[in-house]
Amino acid sequence: MEESEKRELLASQRSALEHAQKVSYLSVEDTLSIVEEVKKLDKVTDRIAIKIADILPKYPNDVRAIFYKERVELTGSDIQEILDIVAKYIEHDN
Repeated sequence: MEESEKRELLASQRSALEHAQKVSYLSVEDTLSIVEEVKKLDKVTDRIAIKIADILPKYPNDVRAIFYKERVELTGSDIQEILDIVAKYIEHDN
């Protein structure tokens, strides 16, 4: 094993790897379902819905980061609705 293979991943690399593994196992149908479900929420545009399906947020701060540049005030219940929709598909595929 080479030296580069022996070192541990940085936190950001570990997070990227976990994300890639999560996204890679979601079916196209589940991904499209996430997009459609979150688009039903008043504050979610098509572009944001796609970002949500791509990022698969797990925590409130993840959702806030997705909406960071938007001119939208998210309530705690808005954030929780998004997290609940995403969790339903992540848990379904585990």
